[in-house]
Amino acid sequence: MKSKSGMRQFIWSFLLVAALAMFASCGGGNSGATSNNTEYAYVANWASSNISQYTIGANGVLTAMAASAVGAGSDPFRVTVDPSGKYAYVANFGQSSGLGGGNISQYTIGSRGALTPMSTATVQAGGYPSSVAVDPSGKYVYVANEFTNNVSQFNISTGGALTPMAIATVQAGTGPITITIDPSGKYVYVANEFTNNVSQFTIGTDGALTPMATETVPAGTEPYSVTVDPSGRYVYVANYGDGTVSQYTIGTGGALTAMTTATIAAGTGPVCVTINPSGKFAYVANYGSNTVSQFNIGTGGALTPMATATVPAGTEPYSVTVDPSGRYVYVANYGDGTVSQYTIGTGGALTAMTTATIAAGSFPSSIVTIKPF
Repeated sequence: MKSKSGMRQFIWSFLLVAALAMFASCGGGNSGATSNNTEYAYVANWASSNISQYTIGANGVLTAMAASAVGAGSDPFRVTVDPSGKYAYVANFGQSSGLGGGNISQYTIGSRGALTPMSTATVQAGGYPSSVAVDPSGKYVYVANEFTNNVSQFNISTGGALTPMAIATVQAGTGPITITIDPSGKYVYVANEFTNNVSQFTIGTDGALTPMATETVPAGTEPYSVTVDPSGRYVYVANYGDGTVSQYTIGTGGALTAMTTATIAAGTGPVCVTINPSGKFAYVANYGSNTVSQFNIGTGGALTPMATATVPAGTEPYSVTVDPSGRYVYVANYGDGTVSQYTIGTGGALTAMTTATIAAGSFPSSIVTIKPF
C-alpha cells in the first residue's frame, strides 16, 4: 500500500468483484502500567511489516529502543495497548496475504517497554482487520474487519492471549475502518467508511456486542476515525471524503445524537481524531493537506478551531495521539516514514519540537503511547 487512495481503490476493486460474483461481502493514546516511570511509544509500519518502539524522554522526544523494531504480520495497520500496559495488539490488514487475509499480532510488554511476541504470535480475525480496541476492564478485545463488514470479538485469557468468543463476530456497516470503546466500557462505536455512518453497540456482561435499537447514525462522507472523549459524553468522527469532523453527544443507553452543529471543517482528507486527557483539546490528522487541525472543546462538547487552526505535519499524516501526560502530541506520517513531535502549549496549541521529526519504518500508519500508573 503506497497511498490511502491506492488502498481505497484496492478495496473498492475487491468489493466490486464480490458484488459481481453475487450477481453472475486512527493512534490514539492508551495509558497503562509498566514497571518503571518511563513512557513508551509504538508505531505500526505498514510496508515494513513491523512495529517501531521508542522511549519518551523527559522533554517528550522519542528515542528508538535498543531493539528499534519488532516484527508484525502482513501490513500492520493499527496498534493498541491494553489498560494494564502489559499487552499490545496489532491489526494486520494482510493485503499481501490475499483476499480477506489478515490477523492480530499479540505481544507482552516487558519491564523496559520492549514488545515480545506471545507463544501464539497471531490469532485469526476477519477479512482485512483494520482496527483493534481493548475494553477498559482489560477483559475483551474487538476488531473491525473492513472487507468482511463485521467485528471480531475476543476474550483476553491469562497471559494476554486472545480467544474468540462463542459468537465470534457481529455485523457492522460496509467498510468498518475504526472501532472505539467509551471509557465506561459499556458502548462500542464503529466508523463505516463505505456506508457513511457509525454503528453503535452495547457491551453485555459477557463482553458480547449487541446492536443498539438504532443500529447506525449518519456521519459525513467516508468516515475514517471515531473517538470518544475522556468524559464519555462526546464522540467525534473524522470524515475523509468531505474534510469535516462529525460531533455527537452520548445519550442514555449510549445512543449518539448529532450536535446542533453536526460537523465542523478540518483539513483535506482528515483520517484520525484524538482528544487530550483533560478533554479540552482535539487534534485531527489531515492526510491530504499534510497538517494537523487543532480545536478547543467547549461546553457541550462542540469543537472550535484554535486561533492557529492548523500546524504543519510530515507527508500524509495518518495517525495522531496525545501522550498520557497531556504534554506532547505525536503524528505518524505515512508518506515520508517519520513521526512528527510537538509540545502542547497553554491553550492547547501545538509547537514543533526542536527535533521536529524522527524516523519510523516504511509507511507508518498508527501510533500509540503508554505510561505507568
